[in-house]
Amino acid sequence: MLAAVALLAGCTIAPPRTDDPLEKFNRKMYGFNDALDRAVIRPVAVGYRKVTNPPVRRSIGDFFTNIRMPITIGNDLLQARPIHALRNTGRMLINLTVGIGGFFDPATKMGLPLENTDFGVTLARWGLPEGDYLVLPFFGPSTVRDMWRIPVDGYFFNPLSRYARHHDFKAGQYYLPELIYLISERSRAMDAEDFLKSAYDPYVFMRDAYRQRRLYLIYDGNPPANVIEKLQGLDENGYDPEQLLDEQRQWEKQHQGENPATAPPAY
Repeated sequence: MLAAVALLAGCTIAPPRTDDPLEKFNRKMYGFNDALDRAVIRPVAVGYRKVTNPPVRRSIGDFFTNIRMPITIGNDLLQARPIHALRNTGRMLINLTVGIGGFFDPATKMGLPLENTDFGVTLARWGLPEGDYLVLPFFGPSTVRDMWRIPVDGYFFNPLSRYARHHDFKAGQYYLPELIYLISERSRAMDAEDFLKSAYDPYVFMRDAYRQRRLYLIYDGNPPANVIEKLQGLDENGYDPEQLLDEQRQWEKQHQGENPATAPPAY
């Protein structure tokens, strides 16, 4: 770990890309994930919300947020950010003790706000290019670079995964915490569903929202203006926002009544 930290001391941040060459495949995977969500995952999340109240859901969410803090702490070290690692370790310990096992979040009130990072951000801070935008079955939005956070964070840093992996039970009950975590996260996402429903193309909305969120994670919430312009395509020759808006309106007229998740936009 210390050797990796030394190697990362001089790392640079890779700029994002704006193209989507895998769009045809991505839209199919988006449609698959959306169908799976509507058929199985969302109904379970709806049932979860019916049998719990907001304080209970908040406590469960706080517990899982805290128990997964080793993911952030481990990647803080890989990113050569020892101060962040110490601060997040302190936050985790405070919530485990004063916060009664992590079901409450006194650390935030004590001036230790939640910080999230992962192995995808670590690779970006190494300077590894983002690669193509990629929608993974079951996992959702990602990139060629970010997809590595799933096995690395899950195998090395996620306590829930490590606990389940090192225990054996006939009916697989040790995977129950991971399942509850996923249901809790899906329940929290229901509050943002109206934004997705109002989008003329949910696939594009999700893609751009994901890219923007990752960009702000990489730059600690303050990405340079030129990087934002590159993400939005403003740096491309011949960029005309009025033309783009006109193409969007034409696409909407041509595809009225279609499912925008599976129909590619005009641009």
